[in-house]
Amino acid sequence: MMKIALLGSGRMAHVYGPKIAEHPHIKLTWVFNPNLASAQKVATAYGGCATDNLVQLLESNNIDSVIIATPTPTHLEYISACAQAGKAIYCEKPLEQNKEKVKACLDVLSEYPVPFMLGFNRRFDPEINTLRTAVVNGEVGDLTFLMSWSREPEPPPKEYIKRSGGYFVDSTIHDIDLLCWIAAELPQEVYATGSCLFSPDIGELGDVDATMTTLKMPSGCLVHINNSRQCCYGFDQRLEAFGSKGMLQTTNQRDDNLIRWGLSQTEAKAPLKHFFLERYDLSFYLALDAFYNSVSKGESPLPNVLDGRNALIIALACDQSRREGKAIKPVYE
Repeated sequence: MMKIALLGSGRMAHVYGPKIAEHPHIKLTWVFNPNLASAQKVATAYGGCATDNLVQLLESNNIDSVIIATPTPTHLEYISACAQAGKAIYCEKPLEQNKEKVKACLDVLSEYPVPFMLGFNRRFDPEINTLRTAVVNGEVGDLTFLMSWSREPEPPPKEYIKRSGGYFVDSTIHDIDLLCWIAAELPQEVYATGSCLFSPDIGELGDVDATMTTLKMPSGCLVHINNSRQCCYGFDQRLEAFGSKGMLQTTNQRDDNLIRWGLSQTEAKAPLKHFFLERYDLSFYLALDAFYNSVSKGESPLPNVLDGRNALIIALACDQSRREGKAIKPVYE
């Protein structure tokens, strides 16, 4: 049985809490937040003991792994503490928001080499995983285009945007990791542009809410990502892989996927899954299960800290391209 502590008691705690409770081989033993009352609410809902004392938690005999689901600017602090304590770590994305902190994370995990997995949960979505396997097995032949549509139902609050690290680091980074993983290569050049079309608050902060991004891979494959902070019909999530032998596509998910033909309609009528919590619900469980399996077998979990570093480098290059209006060549240090 994996005894796990949950660091953080915000929105993501209520994503991972039920998944831990559902897993037959993982037990929630601690919930940490400097705000003890907040930690207590999560512990009451999903089990374990609440604490505001991280040292006490890490010294406990009743823990061998942690989920870091705290705000991104705290990740380095908690990765350092947990690695030095010898605990296996599952950390929410992004790894950090700047290259200096990412390098510090790499240094810590090099000195204290505990199992580490980064929470790019969309890799574990069954439909996406099937597409990637088909690409790897050569079903589309030589890959020419990879495309991702990722549009959210509505912009987040202004306070969230302030600490998000910008649209590319906060949101596009999911698409970046996913498409680099599918293509099995990292871009040698990126070009990105963006507009603020939906939320004046986002524009006032110097960020954008609609973007288009092109990544050019060493093989010549072209990757296109389009993101929007607003989509009136729901959480639009699609992928396409096009190559010399054909094309693969994933489709949006609905509560009812049945296509009906009749006097009043000729297509699926049910709305799309509302947001990532609904659309990718299963992927969070499968990611956690992969973490458990890797740690219990003594294997190195994936995605790892290098995947997090590379995705951030590309996301920051995209933001630089957007701001400077030119193509940028990422440097993978």
